[in-house]
Amino acid sequence: MTTVLLLIIYLAFISLGLPDSLLGSAWPVMYGALNVPVSWAGIISMIIAGGTILSSLMSDRLIHKFGTGVVTLVSVAMTALALFGFSISSAFWMLCLWGIPYGLGAGSVDAALNNFVALHFKSRHMSWLHCFWGIGATVGPYIMGFCLTGGLTWNAGYRTIGFIQIGLVAILVFSLPLWKQNAASSKTSEIPHNVLTPAQAVRLPGAKPILFSFFCYCALEATTGLWASSYFVLVRGVSEAKAAKWAAYFYLGITFGRLLSGFISDHFGDRNMIRIGQAFAAFGALCVFLPFGVYPALAGVILIGFGCAPIYPSLLHETPANFGVGNSQSLMGLQMACAYVGTTFIPPLFGFLSSHLGMWLYPAYLLVFILLMTVMVETGNRRTHKRASFS
Repeated sequence: MTTVLLLIIYLAFISLGLPDSLLGSAWPVMYGALNVPVSWAGIISMIIAGGTILSSLMSDRLIHKFGTGVVTLVSVAMTALALFGFSISSAFWMLCLWGIPYGLGAGSVDAALNNFVALHFKSRHMSWLHCFWGIGATVGPYIMGFCLTGGLTWNAGYRTIGFIQIGLVAILVFSLPLWKQNAASSKTSEIPHNVLTPAQAVRLPGAKPILFSFFCYCALEATTGLWASSYFVLVRGVSEAKAAKWAAYFYLGITFGRLLSGFISDHFGDRNMIRIGQAFAAFGALCVFLPFGVYPALAGVILIGFGCAPIYPSLLHETPANFGVGNSQSLMGLQMACAYVGTTFIPPLFGFLSSHLGMWLYPAYLLVFILLMTVMVETGNRRTHKRASFS
């Protein structure tokens, strides 16, 4: 039963990654077809992010009332509905409307699955699951590109991913008894699960620095990925075509790093994996910052991705150990919300700063968040009481 359920969660993570990179890959075609400015992609992105933050904060109460399986099923169904909504949209306001269930579906399922894995499985599975998310996020643009080069419209790309999500919904419907059986037989089922308000959750020892760590990590990851290509073109003099390919190597570093992390994370432990990742990321940012040439800068971006790889899964997996099994779901939702805030607001802030100060600021900006994250993680480690892990 446990093996089948874990396989379903792996499929869910691939499916969750598929739509995450669709907007960016399709927007160069979409904005022209919709006759809107290219900058309006940010509006849709903000609507989706707002829904994701809101549903992350609501996830604890929803999971407490309905269970992880039901919340996962409904969330994926909402995402599938939103994708089909995108596929029939012919005006910008329609995309904004469908962006609401798009975001609401993403936050709860992310918090639900991450907490479930943190409670019931070893650290290696958290790394590999997020590696599978990266596979989905990589495949999504390829599906969109296949549709566009095959004479179809961007709507067909969204529709294709929507059908894949519907397939996952069907699997989740049939898997509901497995979730219930696991909940009944789990050794964590006898531990009371507390439903904490955000104000109560942040008062737990170590919560504030750990939450800020999630904010810093996602600020680092999102900023690195979004602005790497622009940095190579404007500062390092690389051609646009080559820079676009090089920026993708950052995500390759994350994906390969998470695959590798899964083999060693149980041996080194979550906290040491986080420290190793931070060291790689800092060294990578220094390689980008120092005037060693174009290829050392490329290696630096890859190293940042490689360093990012174990940090996020390890921070997530450590949640029950840091705050207790009974509080973990409340903290998981809040951690997801803080992560999405970092993803949403920090990359545009860099765009504003670079337009006034210059793109040379890129590696220094990344180093600031790496250092802040390192300080916050170590502060949180000192303040949290290490409890027995039930993973």
